[in-house]
Amino acid sequence: MKNTKQYLRAAFAALLFAAVLSSCIRDEQSPGYEYMPDMYRSPAIEAYVDYGEIRDTIRYEKMHQISARKPVEGTIAYSDNAVNDMPYLIPNTFEGYEEAGQKVRSPLESTEEIVNQGKKIYTDFCIQCHGKEGQGNGPVVEKGGHPAPQPFNKGLKDLPEGKMFHTLTYGKGAMGSHASQLTKEERWKVVAYVKTLQHHGEEEEQEENKQD
Repeated sequence: MKNTKQYLRAAFAALLFAAVLSSCIRDEQSPGYEYMPDMYRSPAIEAYVDYGEIRDTIRYEKMHQISARKPVEGTIAYSDNAVNDMPYLIPNTFEGYEEAGQKVRSPLESTEEIVNQGKKIYTDFCIQCHGKEGQGNGPVVEKGGHPAPQPFNKGLKDLPEGKMFHTLTYGKGAMGSHASQLTKEERWKVVAYVKTLQHHGEEEEQEENKQD
């Protein structure tokens, strides 16, 4: 019995000495002893990827499992730029084209500055087919022999702005989509300039009526 007590005392003294000794060692890079690390140190993972990390180990069979759900279709990200970030939900169909003509309106005010910016974009992206004055006589048509688009002041004089934006977004006929080249705001600026070409045709028509 006496030997047992002595043994316990010696063991306790050894443990106490080890604890005191370890407390004297200071390593600023050491997190110290961790008990149940999952309770307070969560694994760092990337969005939409689950590496299956548990206590610094990786379960490779779970590396291709998503850790969060992607937003549903049509989700709108928070932004102060409503012109560019609002989704365009009208489908690329004949019915969608007609719906755009009835419902879609430009969010931009048609100021002189907006029209001038639209003219610059039109010159860079549209003049090749539609021509400088929107007569459908651009170099792609005259030199390339491609079908000519209708003039903006004649065949397309009454084309609604919603249909213009829809066509720029999806393309129509021989014209391809410009959604990858132009932001929504830039497309609306082009529309603002094209509307001035339409109105120029109306002014010419009024002058002709006066002369008659």
